[in-house]
Amino acid sequence: MKAILTVIGKDNVGIIAGVSNELSQLDINILDVSQTIMDGYFTMMMILDLSTTKKPFDEVKEQLAKKGTDLQVKVSIQREEIFNSMHRL
Repeated sequence: MKAILTVIGKDNVGIIAGVSNELSQLDINILDVSQTIMDGYFTMMMILDLSTTKKPFDEVKEQLAKKGTDLQVKVSIQREEIFNSMHRL
């Protein structure tokens, strides 16, 4: 299963490293990434492959949200099929 991850917040040292490390610990592969800083705000979007993680999606979502809180950013994840359906309307 693929998923879309977004990260938004004030720019800080260690955001990419923190998110990437958390994904690695969850056995989640990053397929594509785009990130930029706009007027002091960090934004990142990733396409992820969740096929190798052992954790249920809800636990992954919760763990990544907690990591976002630790990093002082908002981390959101959506299943690719939900993301695609929402944006077809």
